[in-house]
Amino acid sequence: MGQRAGPSLLTMNFHELKTAIPAHLFKCSNGASLRLLVRDIALSFILAYVVLRLDAVVTAARQLLKYVCLSVPWIAYWWFQGLVLTGIWVIGHECGHGSLFTSQRFCDIIGFVCHSALWTPYFSWKITHHSHHRHHASMEKDEHWVPQTRSEALIGDSVFEDTPIVTVMLLVVQQVAGFPFYLLFNVSGQRTYPKATGHFNPFSTALFQRNQRWAVVMSDLGILLTTFVVRCASIRFGGWQVFRLYGIPCLAVSHWVTMIVFLQHTDPELPHYRRSTWNFSRGALSTMDRDFLGWQGRFFLHNIAHFHVAHHLFPKMPLYHTPEATLILKETLGDQYHASSEPIFSVLWRNYHLCQFVEDHDEVAYYKDRWGQNRFLDGFVAHSRGLNARG
Repeated sequence: MGQRAGPSLLTMNFHELKTAIPAHLFKCSNGASLRLLVRDIALSFILAYVVLRLDAVVTAARQLLKYVCLSVPWIAYWWFQGLVLTGIWVIGHECGHGSLFTSQRFCDIIGFVCHSALWTPYFSWKITHHSHHRHHASMEKDEHWVPQTRSEALIGDSVFEDTPIVTVMLLVVQQVAGFPFYLLFNVSGQRTYPKATGHFNPFSTALFQRNQRWAVVMSDLGILLTTFVVRCASIRFGGWQVFRLYGIPCLAVSHWVTMIVFLQHTDPELPHYRRSTWNFSRGALSTMDRDFLGWQGRFFLHNIAHFHVAHHLFPKMPLYHTPEATLILKETLGDQYHASSEPIFSVLWRNYHLCQFVEDHDEVAYYKDRWGQNRFLDGFVAHSRGLNARG
């Protein structure tokens, strides 16, 4: 278990939080950022080279041995290549914030290439992601993983809906299709937006202003270029070869991005706010630092899940400075800092069950399960009553 904060409202303002962080942590290094990018690209090519060499070596082996020897390196390849490509996606995400290089134009060039190659419309997503940061945990204005209210949630009475096999199927759909469906159809975004709202539509007025339409078109052209390159590669090398080298790792990227964002912002402990109670600091702190895949998350994913609280408070802080900033924030915030060291796949399973909806009119709204309970709040109230009784 990690550090568990009680349900009290933050009284410290953003200026107080920022002044606690040394100024040098907000400065980026072009060299350090470029080394991360080059390292990830090199790892991606090395992994592809190694798995193809192993594939060639065992092709001539006896049939049973051949399948065993081939399956192990390919499964390992898909796991690690998925993580490496997700790390490249994270670099694109950081470029969107302008936090890795001193030149915003260079950030946009790198981010555009990284995200387009991984099927993310860079400028479109950058625009809505900035809105997410400005309005995080606001029930009315946030863009990502906006909770359903009790009246919106489709909670059925069928016993099949709560069976493990159905939950697994729904989780698989969420993990594979969650991020693409958000980009395409605004799934998990604000449900008050028009039906045609999406990141590929330059006329999605709920997401983009008139002067941002060309940025959306540029993003679409980046995805079209990726489609063209993949088609040419499939003709040249074969569809199956491209799919196993590139397609399956891209599905893994979609899974990891969805899982990272879901667990950062979805937990019975994390509040969402309505207009009367929301402010930037409260919203930014309604996120959870998680020990995501241990050393693999730190190395391949550039600490994107380990130190997300610091990122939400200071999105322009370079990712390689967030570990040091987090140490300071822990001391400054006390029990307002949210963190968990629980195994992420068990937390994914648990939170999928426990975070079904929030109440329609709560000014500070916490997730509840399908029976209308919040185990974190219930446990906190019980603990408080116990302390009062002993007092």
